[in-house]
Amino acid sequence: MNLKQQITEDMKAAMRAGDNRRRDAIRLLQAAIKQREVDERIVLDDAAVVAVIEKMLKQRSDSITQYEAANRHDLADAEKYEVGVLRVYMPEALSDAEVEGAVTEAIMASAAKGQQDMGRVMAMLKPKLSGRADMGKVSALVRTKLLS
Repeated sequence: MNLKQQITEDMKAAMRAGDNRRRDAIRLLQAAIKQREVDERIVLDDAAVVAVIEKMLKQRSDSITQYEAANRHDLADAEKYEVGVLRVYMPEALSDAEVEGAVTEAIMASAAKGQQDMGRVMAMLKPKLSGRADMGKVSALVRTKLLS
């Protein structure tokens, strides 16, 4: 079962169980997936669905930060719930050691010598690590390894 089918089945289960909060969170996800499919006139595969979920998670984390700064804990709690629902569909995260190993391997495979080769290394890592590691941290790790 692919990720879109799993999301649809979870939506049906939430509707049957009467779990309105979960149903609404999954509906937001389905709407974002459908919007991207319509905009780009494509059918999203699992990797593209994960990219949509990553974007939604980033939006939610930004919202949580702003709501907490504004002392709106009710809205922050709603966003945190949605984050919990969305994280279920993300692939298992890699450990720091696994990420470091992948970075080292990509640097060696691309024969990167310095900062100017960072784009080539990141292009190799993105398909492997997207959705499984924070790409900002991966980028920083690549930068430090290339500078040393």
